[in-house]
Amino acid sequence: MRLGWKQVECWIGINTMKEMDNLPKVHSSGWIFQTWASFIIAISTMSVGIIYLPVGAWHKAFLGMGLLFSVGSTLNVAKVTRDLHEATRITSRLDEARIEKLLSEHSPLS
Repeated sequence: MRLGWKQVECWIGINTMKEMDNLPKVHSSGWIFQTWASFIIAISTMSVGIIYLPVGAWHKAFLGMGLLFSVGSTLNVAKVTRDLHEATRITSRLDEARIEKLLSEHSPLS
């Protein structure tokens, strides 16, 4: 009976780095709080600064729209960056699966 690498790893109970990469990444509650707090503080202070600026309403509206567009484009850049990273992870998983298949078909002892 020939055992492939996957069967040997499961039989021995080895957790490989590949298996650990597939686990969901969970952020701590402190990190989540810090990111939301910094986002809210940054938007709030910028908004208050625009409101109390000694200029006309048109200038304030222009700066407010600039702030909204900056936040929107920042969210878009973050989403695209995350999507690109996930796409490379999926591609590397497919490549790893192909290599695993080739290694399991190849037996150096036969």
